[in-house]
Amino acid sequence: MKNLIIYSFLLLSFAIFAQEKDMNLPKANAEFADKKYANAEAEYRISLSNNPKKAISSYNLGNSIYKQNHSSEALLSYEKTIKIATERPEKQKAFHNSGNIYMAEKNYSAAVEAYKNALRNNPGDEETRYNFALAKKMLKDNPPKKDDKKDKKDDKKKDDKKDKKDDKKKDDKKDDKKKDDKKDGDKKDKNDNKGNEDGKPKPKPGGIPKERVQNLLDAVNNEEKKIQDKVNAKKVKGKPIQTEKDW
Repeated sequence: MKNLIIYSFLLLSFAIFAQEKDMNLPKANAEFADKKYANAEAEYRISLSNNPKKAISSYNLGNSIYKQNHSSEALLSYEKTIKIATERPEKQKAFHNSGNIYMAEKNYSAAVEAYKNALRNNPGDEETRYNFALAKKMLKDNPPKKDDKKDKKDDKKKDDKKDKKDDKKKDDKKDDKKKDDKKDGDKKDKNDNKGNEDGKPKPKPGGIPKERVQNLLDAVNNEEKKIQDKVNAKKVKGKPIQTEKDW
C-alpha cells in the first residue's frame, strides 16, 4: 500500500512537470478560443520551438495562421504535422485541412489526393468523405491545364525548328541562284567567245549607227577610186607614142 502511494505520487508529479514544461500550448489554445489568432500563433510557435516533435502544436499553429488568411503558410504547418505525427487522427486532420486549402486554390487534383490520404487515416470521417466526392467532381468538371512553362518551351522548340528549316530553305535558294547565275555567266562567255567560223569574233549588232557605216563605205570607195585613177594615169604616161613610119 505504501509503495502504491509512492508510485501514484511520482506519476502525478511527472504530469504536473510535463504541463509546466509547456505552458505556451494552453495559453495558445486560450488565445485561439478568444479569436486572438496572432497571439495564439506566437504561443504555438514558442511551444513548437520547445517541442519540435509535438504534432498538436504544429497542427494548431497551422489553424491559427489559416484564420489570418495566410493559407499557403498554413499549408506548410499541416505538411510538417503530417511528417511528425505518430497518431492517425492527427494525420487525418492535417490532410483534411490541406485538402480544404487546395480546394480554395482550385487545385482540385491536389485536393483529391489530400482527402484520399485523410480517409486512409480515418475512413469513417463523413465530412472528409463528402469533401473527397466534391473534389473529384470539381476535378472532372475542371480538368487541369497543361503547364504554361512546358507549353512555352515546346513552342520555342517548334519555333527554333521552323526557323532552322526556313534558314535552310533560304540557303538552298541562295545556292540555286548562285548556280543559275554561274550557268548564265558561263553560257554568256561561251557565246561571246564563240566568234565566226574563221575564228574572228562576231561584231556586236547595233554597235555602229547605220548612217555612219554607209559613210565609211563611201569614203573607202572614194579612196579606192582615187587610187585607181592614179594608176591609170601612170599607165597612159608611160605608153610609147606611136608615130607614123616615115617611108
